[in-house]
Amino acid sequence: MVFAVLFATLSLRRHAQLLTSGYDLGIFDQGVRAYSEGRLPSSLLKGIDYPLLGDHFSPLLATLAPLYLALPGPETLLVAQAVLVAAGVVPLTIWAARSLGLRTALVVAVSYGLSSGLLHAIAFDFHEIAFAVPLLSFSLTALGNRRFPVAVLWAAPLVLVKEDLGLTVAGIGALIAVTAGRSGRPGRCLGVLTGLFGVAATVLESYVVIPLSNPVGQNSYTGQLGPGGAIAQLVTLMSNDLKVTTALTLLVPTAFIALRSPIVLLVIPTLAWRFLSENPGYWGNAFHYDAVLVPIVTAAFIDGLVRLSRASQWTAAAHRLVLVASLAATAALLAVSPLAQLLSPTLWQPTAHVTAARSVLAKIPDGATVAASNSLAPQLTGRTEVSLLGILPIETSQPRFIVADTSIPHQFPLDADALTSLVSSAQAAGYRIVDVSDGVTLLARP
Repeated sequence: MVFAVLFATLSLRRHAQLLTSGYDLGIFDQGVRAYSEGRLPSSLLKGIDYPLLGDHFSPLLATLAPLYLALPGPETLLVAQAVLVAAGVVPLTIWAARSLGLRTALVVAVSYGLSSGLLHAIAFDFHEIAFAVPLLSFSLTALGNRRFPVAVLWAAPLVLVKEDLGLTVAGIGALIAVTAGRSGRPGRCLGVLTGLFGVAATVLESYVVIPLSNPVGQNSYTGQLGPGGAIAQLVTLMSNDLKVTTALTLLVPTAFIALRSPIVLLVIPTLAWRFLSENPGYWGNAFHYDAVLVPIVTAAFIDGLVRLSRASQWTAAAHRLVLVASLAATAALLAVSPLAQLLSPTLWQPTAHVTAARSVLAKIPDGATVAASNSLAPQLTGRTEVSLLGILPIETSQPRFIVADTSIPHQFPLDADALTSLVSSAQAAGYRIVDVSDGVTLLARP
């Protein structure tokens, strides 16, 4: 509950201060809204009726649709994400408490809940991976306790969260098969079948389902991982500061004890496609990509401690030292964590710019068609039909209103100069200025 409130507060305050974006909060808001209306998910922010199942295969998002019947809007997504991500701490903490005691369980809970991977995800809009976090936590807790059928039941829905997570399911299956084989427990066949299921799901979703749903008949992401580029990235893997920092940020809060557990191997599928891609946006920990890895390294942390506790040379003093090191590392990483924003007065008091922007946005009537810049789009998706300036040409979308924040130097997909030029072009095309305040310009079509 504490983490859920903490996460929700951070994300809602960021949204209130216009720090969320059309890419991606606005897109998911439009997609879940479509589900709530009985339609397949689509987003005007990505293009005219752009089918989101042709972007990423995430049908599990439909489970949020009932919430929209009562509380539609991006704020609902942010709170739902906070609850989902926080829920992952429950099975892991219970496992740690039962196996290692309450003190260790508290340290595990802190290292999980205050992890860089989760906090950066919370601070970067909403994403479908919120569903993967608790599913992985429950699955790996069952795996660590050798309850293999339960582990598979929790892991199987991951293939409905995002197409690449089938490879993580395959990894869970492989661990089950190996563990069952070594221990003589039943489950080897189950592990093999789970592995095959995970691989088949990723291949089918990535190369059949997504291209069939995509407007241009292809998966936009598989092309980012070519053989030549992957080899080049592999050669420079250990010399890339961004990639090394990402790996260390995941492992340091576990005092590297996670490396004592085979569960840690489950980070490989996700880190492989990220680190071998030529897209630098995947390499670091500034976005949401580490979130699915946090329950993995936390489970490996617990399993590693359990294994060490059974070793004759492991002492209570060594155990306490690990716990202190974990807390110290977690505290040190908080200094560069998005959570520090909660201590800033600017997150709690609206700036003059935010006040001016909201005053301008209030002049757009509900149900209107609007072309908005990225920082303003998620403020409007709950009550208007919003396209993104720079994605759809104005001549194509022909919105009734155009609203742009030219005070932000760099935002996706247009910088301030490009937005200013677009506003001038719209005026030349007949749009008239309704209001201008602190860099936020609202135009209307006669």
